[in-house]
Amino acid sequence: MRALRSVLVFLIMATTVVPLASILVVSSFLMPYRVTYFWIGRPWLQLAIFAVRWVGGVRTRVTGYENLTQAADAGHRVIICSKHQSTLETFFFPSVMNHPVAYVYKKELNLVPFFGWAIGRLHMVPIDRSAKGDAWRRVASIGARLMDEGKWIIMFPEATRSARGQQRLYKSGAARLALETNAVIVPIAAATGRCWPAKSWTFIPGRADFSIGPAIVPKSGEDAIALMSRVEKWIEDEMRVIDADAYID
Repeated sequence: MRALRSVLVFLIMATTVVPLASILVVSSFLMPYRVTYFWIGRPWLQLAIFAVRWVGGVRTRVTGYENLTQAADAGHRVIICSKHQSTLETFFFPSVMNHPVAYVYKKELNLVPFFGWAIGRLHMVPIDRSAKGDAWRRVASIGARLMDEGKWIIMFPEATRSARGQQRLYKSGAARLALETNAVIVPIAAATGRCWPAKSWTFIPGRADFSIGPAIVPKSGEDAIALMSRVEKWIEDEMRVIDADAYID
């Protein structure tokens, strides 16, 4: 039964992404960005999350959302750093956040038919890892511009998905971006691996918890490693609160 439900979820996603992504790409050349984002891109993600909930049996709970709105209302540039356990958080964040968001993502994703083409038209931050130093300068430049346009930048400091209960090396890119653009970092603990395990095509009915922490403001003279260490500590400590069973050992 679980396998059948999972197949149905992915079937819904696959059959809807082609027409909606096509409409999004065309509309991005004809209509204002916010129309494309909020009327086409975001609704598809909301549809995907709807299918995950009502067909896949995965409920979601968010606490601390006011920390994001408070940071934005205070006039800060906002960078979101989230735990990354599955694709669920990638779909979920834009579906519930009332500001446009922009992921820092591998440029190669733009080559994925339909889904990747749509990402390429949503004004996000592609990174070309082969360009090395030039790539970072481009990320900082685009990130600052998009934050000035009111976007929240989302980065996964572990770079790739980690298995439930595990922790990968936290890279300092988000902290470097925060220091270079005078932004604050809002950390998010995301316990999604118990419902959509990394590298899995099967949903496990249950609840995925998201806990959004207070904005972490860079201190005077603080370097990127020290700033990311504070972000990492908040996220990993909170993971042991919202998904305690995964950290018994």
